[in-house]
Amino acid sequence: MNYLRYERNYSVNTVVSYTKDLEQFVTFVQEKTGSPVEIDLIDLDIAREWLVFLLDNKLSPTSVNRKLSSLKSFFKFLVKQGIVSVNPLRLTTGPKKKKPLPLFVQENDMKSLLDGDGFEMDFEGVRNRLILEMLYDTGIRRSELVGIKNADIDFESSLLRVTGKRNKQRLIPFAKSLKAQMLAYVETRNSEIGTDSECFFVRKNGQPLSVGIVYIIVKKNLSEISTLSKRSPHILRHSFATSMLNNGAKLNAVKELLGHSSLASTSVYTHTTFEELKKVYHAHPRAKKEGGFYGH
Repeated sequence: MNYLRYERNYSVNTVVSYTKDLEQFVTFVQEKTGSPVEIDLIDLDIAREWLVFLLDNKLSPTSVNRKLSSLKSFFKFLVKQGIVSVNPLRLTTGPKKKKPLPLFVQENDMKSLLDGDGFEMDFEGVRNRLILEMLYDTGIRRSELVGIKNADIDFESSLLRVTGKRNKQRLIPFAKSLKAQMLAYVETRNSEIGTDSECFFVRKNGQPLSVGIVYIIVKKNLSEISTLSKRSPHILRHSFATSMLNNGAKLNAVKELLGHSSLASTSVYTHTTFEELKKVYHAHPRAKKEGGFYGH
């Protein structure tokens, strides 16, 4: 766990999840064998029995695959340390899962929400509106948003520096409209709160925002959009990516803005935009003719 946390720069939450997964595996092996776990005796069969056990207990394929990933990572570490010679799980595959298309907010719905009169003109109203606008306009994660420091914002160059997963930093440009809102927030914050905090987003008491508070703010405001089946900060990240691709942005550029390490992570949004194209075409009079549907 120290290796994951300090050498691989995994987040605290990820390390906690890995720990729980490995502890659960140890408990399973101990109950199955009736004796303490011996690393050398762990083989492919035991791992597969564990996967079956998890599925029998109604865990989703996503959760099972994550637990398998934790176990694989642990044995890969053991090989690296010379504790075992071969990773017995290197060829193990988890259950297949159907990836749902990312949910996102329609552009007109987001415009109505942000340009509407649902936000007060006091500190919290100005702050909350900016939170939604920034998540939607930049695609940053909520953990990245609460981590923004005043020094991370270059208003002259209109650039925002964010620190993502594994402490990787990236620069994100922002538009004049967002810049104006950010400056208005700073003015309101400094006059009403007068905080000396280095954090950009703060509470009324001057303390930094938490990811939990951001989730509550976003969920409350997105509840105004009745067509959304899910309301969370990550929906705004999906909405940013989908909107960028729908308006002609290159896939690789969106990848860099989102801070994805792999293009495959960004490619899922191309499927979303393709579904939107099909819906648009289905509305065309000629598409309603027999045999004329796009994609059929």
